[in-house]
This record gives sequence, C-alpha cells and structure tokens, in this order.
Amino acid sequence: MRLPLDGIRVIDLSSVVMGPVATQLLADQGADVIVIEDRRGDTNRAMGQGAHPELSGVSMNLLRNKRSVGLDIKTDAGYAALGRLVATADIVVTNLRPGSRRRAQLTYEALSAFKPDLIFCAAAGYPVDSALEDAPAYDDVIQAATGVVDLMQQVGLDAVLIPTLVADKTAGLVMANCVLAALVERGRTGQGADISIAMTEVMRAYLLVEHGADAIPEPPLGEAGYARILNAGRRPHPTADGLISALPYEDAHYQALFTIAGREDLLDARVETRKARIANGASLYADVAAILKERTTDEWIEVLRTAGIPSAEVGTIADLLDGLPLADHPHAGQYRVTPPLTGAVADVAVVRRHAPLHGEHNREVLAEAGYSSDELDALERDGVVFDGLPRDDTADT
Repeated sequence: MRLPLDGIRVIDLSSVVMGPVATQLLADQGADVIVIEDRRGDTNRAMGQGAHPELSGVSMNLLRNKRSVGLDIKTDAGYAALGRLVATADIVVTNLRPGSRRRAQLTYEALSAFKPDLIFCAAAGYPVDSALEDAPAYDDVIQAATGVVDLMQQVGLDAVLIPTLVADKTAGLVMANCVLAALVERGRTGQGADISIAMTEVMRAYLLVEHGADAIPEPPLGEAGYARILNAGRRPHPTADGLISALPYEDAHYQALFTIAGREDLLDARVETRKARIANGASLYADVAAILKERTTDEWIEVLRTAGIPSAEVGTIADLLDGLPLADHPHAGQYRVTPPLTGAVADVAVVRRHAPLHGEHNREVLAEAGYSSDELDALERDGVVFDGLPRDDTADT
C-alpha cells in the first residue's frame, strides 16, 4: 500500500524522545528515515527494559520503520559520508543545541551545500540567539520554565511536573508539522527551508491556547489562567464504588444530570449561559461531586452516556496496553505495537520495518549513497562506521 511520504528520505540526527517522535510520525507515513547514531547509540535504546540489550520497550516503537547507521560524523571521513547521505535526502532533523550544531557543521548553511533544496529542522530548549540558546534542556527543565509547575500549584497540588514527557512530545509533533508544511511549500517553489524550534516557545504557545484567556487583550482584562481548567473541582469524583470523570458542559447536560438526580432545584442561573457556567464552575463542580456519590460507577456510565453527558471511568496506564496488536521482532521477540501518531488505527501493518539494532543498516544505506564494498570495509576498519552498543553503555535517560 502506498503511503503519503513514500519516496521522501529523512536523515535523523536527533536523539532521546523529541526528535525521534517527529521522525516516527514521518516514518509511519512512509518516509525512509535513516537514524545516524554515535557509538553509544540513541539514548532511548536504554529507556526501560527490553528482550534485547539494544532495544528497550521505548525504542521498539520509537525506532520502528527506521534504518540505523552507526557513523562517527566527527571524523572527516564520517562527515563526508554524512554529506553523501544528505545529498540523497529531503529532510534533516536534529535536536543538537545551536552552538553544537555550528561546531559540528550541522547547520542549514553547511548541509544545504550537499542538497540545495534541503529541509532542515533543528530543535533545542531555547530560541536561537537568546542568552540561553546553548543551555541544556530536558523535558523536566522545560516544564518548570514554562509555567507547568505554576499551574499545578494553582490547583492546589505540590510543585510537581506532569508525569509524562509533554514538552518533548509536543515539540516533536510541532517539528513534524513544520517539516510537512515545508515539504508542501517546496513542492510549490522548489525552495528548501531552515526551521528552528525552541521547546520553550512551543510550550508557551501550547499553554496559552486557553491559559492566555483574559490576559491576551491589551490592556489585560485579568490574570493569565483559564478559570474552568484551574478549578480544583475539575477532577474525577468518587461514586458509590469507584471514580468517574463526568463533564456536564452545555446547559442541556446540566439539565439532564440534575433532573436524573432529582435535583431540579439546582437548575438556576448558573447553568443558563456558557459564561455563567465558567464563572460558577466551583459551585457547579461541587454539586456534581455530591450527586455522583449516590450511584455506582457502572450505573452512572450507563445513565450519563444515555443522556449524552461526557463521562468515563478512571482508567490506568496499564489499560492502554489492552488490545494492542502484537508483532514479532526478529531479534527481540513479540512486542506490542503502539498506535501511530498520525491518528490512524493501530495495526501490525503499520510496522514495515522493525526497530533496528545499532548500525544494522550501515552497509545497505551507505551503498545506496555510492560507497563500494571495499570503501565500506575501509570505513569499518578505521572505526568510522560501527555497529553494536558498548557493553558499558551509561547513556543518561
């Protein structure tokens, strides 16, 4: 089956999660993604356990549909090989910091010399040319820097982070989106693109979608922060035997819920308009919480869904694994295939290539770039090209 990005080649110089999320999306849509790895391999290979020492549970899906080349691009021969690969590619993705990119000659200016219409997408923690452009930045740091911890405290929680790599993954999706837009533009103009993405700016835009609220007009009409989302009552509530998340949102939802509960007395001016429901969120959530205690979770799910009121029983992360298709990896045995980030339904067919071992495609990929067998032998002898992770790998996760 032909996929949307069949025929598009990506050179992936990124690592950990942010860049690999972006290239996973591209690979799942058919792009030929070639991951360039140093001797330690991508950090995500060590994130969690796996049936093979080079393949953690994280990397089994994050590296799927990609090919791996172990290449020392700090050597002259390695950089020359990278240049030959770039010349065959459409896109280069990296998450090296700006200073590191410049020192390693991994900039748009340097790499577009090999491919004039190259689409180059670089992401880092902070904006290029800012005072912090070369500051190290992992998801934890970016969450702290961009208001996530503040939001937690505003709803009465401790100073905690969201327990998922929300900044990394959001930035990865933005990277993929920008690359796809650049591909469309290149199709119109024939011009490449130099794309720079700062995680802090991605999270700023992400959080201010709703939390800009009254602070967006100039002069501001209120403080930053969206009242309904910052309501401490916006949370799952106990039923007679468990927990449920119920969200009466429109006036019809409140009319149905309060009528079902025999509490028509609560149908007052608070529910008549959207602005009124937002302004009175605290008291309305308190009323909903009191009502939900009166029946079991199963009873409420049936009643609420019949009435068209958004609701769900509280699930677990483990529940997300239920029903995922299984695939057979040639080196690591069976594994669960996570849904593609394209929104398509998860299916074993989404896996055209299983996650590669470190340097698994060295000779295949470099031969496609024009290297002879003798030249490849020499690169291997000189240690420019390599495969297999070192036994004492201590990559920070």
